Amino acid sequence: MNPHLGPATVPDRSLSAVQALCDIAAPYDHSDDALFLEAMNESNRWHAQRNDFFRSLWNGKPIKDISEQPYVHANFFKMHEVLSVPRDEVVVHATSSGTTGQKSQMFWDAWTLRAGQRMVARIYDHNGFIDDTEPVHYLINLNQPTPSVKLGSSFTGQFMTDFAPVQSVDYGLAHTGTGHEFDAFGSIRALQRFADSGLPVRIFGFPAFLSFTIDRMRAMGVEPVKLNERSLVWFGGGWKGNADKQISKSELRSKVTEMLGIPDNRIRDSYGSVEHSVPYVECAHHNLHVPTWSRALVRDVRTLEPLPYGESGYIQFVSPYITSAPAQSVLMGDLAALHAPEECGCGNETPWFEILGRAGVSRNRSCAIAAAELLKGKA
Repeated sequence: MNPHLGPATVPDRSLSAVQALCDIAAPYDHSDDALFLEAMNESNRWHAQRNDFFRSLWNGKPIKDISEQPYVHANFFKMHEVLSVPRDEVVVHATSSGTTGQKSQMFWDAWTLRAGQRMVARIYDHNGFIDDTEPVHYLINLNQPTPSVKLGSSFTGQFMTDFAPVQSVDYGLAHTGTGHEFDAFGSIRALQRFADSGLPVRIFGFPAFLSFTIDRMRAMGVEPVKLNERSLVWFGGGWKGNADKQISKSELRSKVTEMLGIPDNRIRDSYGSVEHSVPYVECAHHNLHVPTWSRALVRDVRTLEPLPYGESGYIQFVSPYITSAPAQSVLMGDLAALHAPEECGCGNETPWFEILGRAGVSRNRSCAIAAAELLKGKA
């Protein structure tokens, strides 16, 4: 069994419902709303007892519906460091952007980190993507880790190599000694080497990097490579600063299949953020379902009232598992629409959402925006 699927224990007995919720192994099960509400109320009490900011935000009354849950806007974490645990209990300090611009600061204690990783492992297992039968080549289109790099995306990239044995690891954003640089030629050479080996390949990270690597292959007249059919592409992050070059998800998948030989059902996109570290991963039908341990609402951009399925507004994510900071309910800057499970048909019995755009990007940066600056003049 993959070690990330093993047990995780809450830091205090007052979080028994949080423990029970997070112990549910099925990744797409919203059948026990009562347990979820109980877990949220435990989480609210935990943070109110340990964090002055959240205590001022919450009225102290148990919520009876998710729509009553107080929320924090994601931008709050760009301007404030707030913890609900002592700093010496923080095991990971992550930021959401590059060396300039606004950065969200997020702190994870041992439970928060362990529980979040177990969520990813369960979703991987659900999709059949945990495989220890043979080693794998990795191409990670994220910042190569260094002691000074605290980006949440870089940490995630390292973690994603834990689900299949490592044959080799290459980075699309290699560290040069003075910073990070996108290396399309190095990525092309890596893909050709991977194809020659015959071993499976796993490609993670920002979609723009793989798209531009393939564009460079075509411009140079490089023939398509045939990667092992058990290879996997797992996108994370948007195009942001390269919106003028963005193509649709379906076009990108076709491009990857044509040039790299990876089947469509092995190409998945995901959504996540430092501010809300619950994994949202595409199903086989390429829809982002809300997992067992989370709930999502869409709020009107003017009134902030909850909206029904199909209508667009700001998306709010709710999950009780985080104990290190009062980020159990975060209103994102993304515009989205929520849909009923049956509108997908993949078999996952939870709602799914589509991201429609981002509001107010002029001052707000994310990992993908920071990374996009490295692509200027290199696409």
